[in-house]
Amino acid sequence: MKQNLKNARRSPWSAIAVILAGLILTGSGFVAATASTSAASDSPYTASQVDQGHKLFLSNCASCHGKNAEGTANAPSLYGVGAASVLFQVETGRMPGAISGPQLEVKPVQFKQSDIDAMAAWVASLAPGPSAPTAAYLAQKGDASRGGQIFRINCAMCHNAVGAGGALTGGKYAPALTHTSAAHIYEAMITGPQNMPVFSNSDLTLTDKTDIITYLQAVQTNPSIGGFDLGNLGPVVEGLFMWIFMLGGLVLLTMWLGAKSN
Repeated sequence: MKQNLKNARRSPWSAIAVILAGLILTGSGFVAATASTSAASDSPYTASQVDQGHKLFLSNCASCHGKNAEGTANAPSLYGVGAASVLFQVETGRMPGAISGPQLEVKPVQFKQSDIDAMAAWVASLAPGPSAPTAAYLAQKGDASRGGQIFRINCAMCHNAVGAGGALTGGKYAPALTHTSAAHIYEAMITGPQNMPVFSNSDLTLTDKTDIITYLQAVQTNPSIGGFDLGNLGPVVEGLFMWIFMLGGLVLLTMWLGAKSN
């Protein structure tokens, strides 16, 4: 009996059987994992949107980004940027870019929303990337106080403590967030447009992002309780205001009193 088992182990058919069993097991696991992944990330876009988006891309974007969005010397590849990047750049008018410069500027929107969604659908179909925030997520309200703390730690050095914006080096700047929508704030955090770093969920959790959005919305909707906000640009502007208007007013008053006494 032992001799028969020993011979069976040495048989070439046993090796083939082991290899086949391993291939079947690994293949089954791969199919199951792929099915679960595709089920968890079903695209919200239709095939007709993807097709329309490809046509719009070829007409409006391919001259810079390449026919297959592979990128050129004038513009980067769009593989992996996801729908969120397209929505942010095109819905704010930054794209199509007007002229080359240190930074793309906000301009009037050039496309209908249905066309923007179609281009986002096509770019999203090229490779996995950040998706647009859902309406359910944007409807959530977080902790504005905690969001202010997170914002001041991670964003205030460029955007100012209340999102008023600020100048950067080389002609670049951090735009003001006083009128930025919740969707665009979220999309900017996950795509890192222009000079902004990407804040993945490992850097800032979804709860952190919700709190930041809640804080910025509170700043946008609540007036300054201290009087004139002077652009919320800090003590430099406040000091300049005092120097020009307050001291200037005192100088004028002194001159008037002197002239009257004479």
